[in-house]
Amino acid sequence: MTATVCLKATRSFLKLNPLPFSRSLSHPKHHHFLSFPKTRISNFATVTMSSSSVVEHIVLFKVKDDTDPSKVNSMVNGLNGLTSLDLTLHLTAGPLLRTRSSPFAFTHLLHSRYKTKDDLAAYTVHPGHLSVVKESVLPICDDVMAVDWVADGLTGPVGPSPGSAIRVTFLKLKEELGEAAKGEILEVIKGIKGKFGEVGQISVGENFSPARAKGYSIASVAVFFEGVSEMEAVDSKEELAKLEKDKVREYLDSVIVLDYVVPSPQSASL
Repeated sequence: MTATVCLKATRSFLKLNPLPFSRSLSHPKHHHFLSFPKTRISNFATVTMSSSSVVEHIVLFKVKDDTDPSKVNSMVNGLNGLTSLDLTLHLTAGPLLRTRSSPFAFTHLLHSRYKTKDDLAAYTVHPGHLSVVKESVLPICDDVMAVDWVADGLTGPVGPSPGSAIRVTFLKLKEELGEAAKGEILEVIKGIKGKFGEVGQISVGENFSPARAKGYSIASVAVFFEGVSEMEAVDSKEELAKLEKDKVREYLDSVIVLDYVVPSPQSASL
């Protein structure tokens, strides 16, 4: 990645900030807000949050170019069906809206959230999840990448509603950097909170599952509850991020920036 592309992607990454929200989803399972200590999910379980931390799970897929659309639909529908698992607080899957920066040609995204790392681990080995991966994902995908992190201090709904825009950003640091530099980058990014008005919800953290992350170690998900127009309004203010991006650009080896819109249940397929 050239320095220009890296700089541009970093600028996009650094202009996102959180917003305390109070919007619920139509699905009863997702009537859960990160700022609430105790909330009932559906009719089956009560989730107690000891803090406003959440485990983020992002998977990126590259579907083979010659894949039959019906098989793509089957994969997307199968992935979205995993939202029914009790372990999952939120899950959405579908085609990417656009790629802003990436050395990889990903086509689809899955974003899910869990209460703990143990819940994510249990989801990973759940028979339902393994079945979808074996039968619908692996046969049609050239590449799969996954990144996991713990996001602290989130507010608002745990599940973005259909129509919400999501920007995923992964940072790959230069190999010679130490933990101090990584900590500095995280602090700079977290320090952006509140700088750009009330425009959404941002989750930032360090990847704790390196096996399938391709060397990307810092991740962010920014949720714009009002949709693409809200995300683009933030993009128009990129000059506000100039000082912040200058603080981290020298540390970066590669950046992935992808946009996604949460589909309605009826339009989740490609």
